[in-house]
Amino acid sequence: MKLFRLHIILFALLPFFCFSQSVISITVDGGINPSSAEFIHKSIKQAENENAEGLLIHLNTPGGLVTSTRGIVTDILQSKVPVIVYVSPTGAHAGSAGVFITMAANIAVMAPETNMGAAHPVSMQGGMDSTMNEKVMNDAAAFIKTIAMKRNRNVEWAEDAVRHSVSITEHEALEKNVIDLVALNDAVLLDQVNGKEVQTSIGSKILHTKNAKLEKVKMGFFQKILDRISDPNVAYILMMLGFYGIMFELFNPGAILPGIAGVIFLIFAFYAMNTMPVNYAGVGLIIFGIILFLLEIKVISHGMLTIGGIVSVLLGSLILFRSSSTENFVTVSRALIFGVTAVTALFFLFVVGMGIKAQRGKLASGIEVLIGKFGQTIETLQPFGSVRVNGEIWKAESLSGFISENEKIIVKGVKNLTLYVEQVHQG
Repeated sequence: MKLFRLHIILFALLPFFCFSQSVISITVDGGINPSSAEFIHKSIKQAENENAEGLLIHLNTPGGLVTSTRGIVTDILQSKVPVIVYVSPTGAHAGSAGVFITMAANIAVMAPETNMGAAHPVSMQGGMDSTMNEKVMNDAAAFIKTIAMKRNRNVEWAEDAVRHSVSITEHEALEKNVIDLVALNDAVLLDQVNGKEVQTSIGSKILHTKNAKLEKVKMGFFQKILDRISDPNVAYILMMLGFYGIMFELFNPGAILPGIAGVIFLIFAFYAMNTMPVNYAGVGLIIFGIILFLLEIKVISHGMLTIGGIVSVLLGSLILFRSSSTENFVTVSRALIFGVTAVTALFFLFVVGMGIKAQRGKLASGIEVLIGKFGQTIETLQPFGSVRVNGEIWKAESLSGFISENEKIIVKGVKNLTLYVEQVHQG
């Protein structure tokens, strides 16, 4: 009897000693880049270390770098915990690289009114020859087919997404066995996947996600910064700001702050561009254009150096990234390029104008400014003596011979702090 009562008590207390199941939840919203790939990698490791029921990735991306995409897919396929990719929220899109990531998941889910597709490899700023295009196409198609077969998904549609850039809605994706579920929100999703059996890198696992605790994990501060600057448009702006800062320092030696900021901007820009197909000829043209702007300050070219600088910066910006079909979503907005070039041109036209004005102003600040000024003798010039000009007393030499005291004079020249004057005859 006592033993029976003990069992009842232990059964009643059991929920207090049991730990509830947890699911790690992260959000990837934006281009796929090294920062987002590292974020997913660390999240998978965290889920494994915490023995979580799984990792839930909220995905909304237009695409990204193939190298980063391959790294993410590899991490998902090798994960010891189930990975659920959820294309969300409503209105979200899993394009290009997002197709590969979604199809690699143990469980692929889409929210209502979302779409997925257009995984065709694209060129950023130009065409490819047919041979290279075929090689890249075949490689991407083989990659997506391997993923689809691994997860028992629609191989034919996966290949079409690469070869023909087809897209699909959430309902069509469910009907064609591209995804596993359509879920309204996280709670519904976790309820629907509860009890499903999935294959991980260490074997099969049955999900126990009903009433599981969602543990949201966010990017760290510096990881967010690196994620944002990995956008090619942001990287381009950072690069130009870096050049501006250094140039301003050269114009104003000792200002210090512009130079420091310029170097920091350039470091961040080159970090971001390190993983992109940068055309160094474009970088060279931009730097050459900057040099031409600098020379305009020192060399009188009547604006020719400035025009050359504008053309060089514009052309360099347009070809900054190589034409490549292996990297999706790496392009700089043409509107941004023309805007930055226009601002650069206006900036240097302003600087050149101020430089010329300053050079002219140097004459107005020296002793030569006294030439043509009127004054008065304060003693007789025979021919040497003293005169008063602009309220100041100067040594003077008369060019017109004898000049009496208190006579009006005009300055005709200056040499070695001596004014050469002539008498102004009243009449």
